[in-house]
Amino acid sequence: MTAPVPPDLDAYPVTLAPIPAEEGGGFVASFPDVPGCHGVGDTEEEALADGRQALFACIDALKAADREPPQPGSAKG
Repeated sequence: MTAPVPPDLDAYPVTLAPIPAEEGGGFVASFPDVPGCHGVGDTEEEALADGRQALFACIDALKAADREPPQPGSAKG
């Protein structure tokens, strides 16, 4: 049995946060619906692009393990 294809990756909520300068600076993009899925970059745009690649990889890994990917907005706030 194959896990369902997730909805459009852009539908997943993302949070952007600055990384303190003493920790290297830049930004981190996190996806609350997929714990542990993060992207980083020197700019917000780079962090988002890296985060989308990470999200795709996380969703792909879940599907490969026959696990259903979380739906966008499913994280309990």
